[in-house]
Amino acid sequence: MTGFPDHLLKGYGSFMNGRYQAEEQRYRQLAREGQTPEVMVIACCDSRAAPETIFDTLPGEMFVVRNVANLVPPYQPDGDYHSTSAAIEFGVLGLKVKNVLVLGHGRCGGIKAALSPDAKPLEADDFIGKWMSLINPAAKAVAANGHMTNGERQTSLERISIRYSVANLRSFPYIAAREASGELQLHGAWFDISTGELWTLDPETGDFERP
Repeated sequence: MTGFPDHLLKGYGSFMNGRYQAEEQRYRQLAREGQTPEVMVIACCDSRAAPETIFDTLPGEMFVVRNVANLVPPYQPDGDYHSTSAAIEFGVLGLKVKNVLVLGHGRCGGIKAALSPDAKPLEADDFIGKWMSLINPAAKAVAANGHMTNGERQTSLERISIRYSVANLRSFPYIAAREASGELQLHGAWFDISTGELWTLDPETGDFERP
């Protein structure tokens, strides 16, 4: 039996002697009073694109859900298990966040695989293949564009999928109602791992721009 990863224990020791010690009162307050984040982030589970790191946030400032390729499925209360939808429900109805951000990123493995559906592990009967089929129409359209390089196709689909997920958020009745009343705002952003650039989605034009 292997032991607990040593580098994680060392990292925990550094955390306790550094950040926790510096923010102990904040942690104790959060434990006592609970969390009240104003922002929910739906991000990719890619190890290089942690939203808490990208936005340099304090504990308790963001409610984060991560999945493959930061996708939001359409509202579908069918009795099955829906992890992302459950987290959205808790964030919006339970925590009453004021902002929901879909955060995509460059060089996303899930998006790359969606553009090459014959590659492993994207088989039709596996979990990843089923999940990425959410954006199959867009993936097929982008893949068929012979005027783009592979890198351009990937960046294009990464950004299209963000717009798609923001649109799917509006299929949740309580989100549509809160957005209409001004209680909730929806956002999209794309982070370039290589350069550190952040591009935000213009809600009027659908373009991604540097803030």
